[in-house]
Amino acid sequence: MNYSRRDLGMLMGLAATGAAAQVSEADKQVLPAKVYSFADLEVKTNATNGAKSRKVMQGALHKGFVINCHITELPPGQTPHPPHHHLHEEIIMLKEGTVEVTVDGKTSKFGAGGVSFISSGVEHSMKNIGSVNAMYFVVEMRGDGT
Repeated sequence: MNYSRRDLGMLMGLAATGAAAQVSEADKQVLPAKVYSFADLEVKTNATNGAKSRKVMQGALHKGFVINCHITELPPGQTPHPPHHHLHEEIIMLKEGTVEVTVDGKTSKFGAGGVSFISSGVEHSMKNIGSVNAMYFVVEMRGDGT
């Protein structure tokens, strides 16, 4: 099937509208200055791998740049999810435990205090290879909310 430039222009416009619709209302809200007490964060347990996650914050900075921060406790031998990639960048900071992170085909092992940076579009995965829960902080830099 052949598409005219007009057809392609209309499809691109619809695609952009759909992408913009994926930005949640929470993403549009400017984050207030606030202290987030660990004890007050709601805990959600993943039924598949037993990981406990705590959403810390999600929203926009003063110029509209969207960030998301959460804390995860991953049991020994578990992965948070299969290898994947996404548009946004993220920083993973390990507080406790030992993990193995594969980024763009290269596997590295690190312990408490280690940090991993994941670039946009790069396939990555993580596994807790230690004998205790791995606790880590994730800061997603989503830019325009994608």
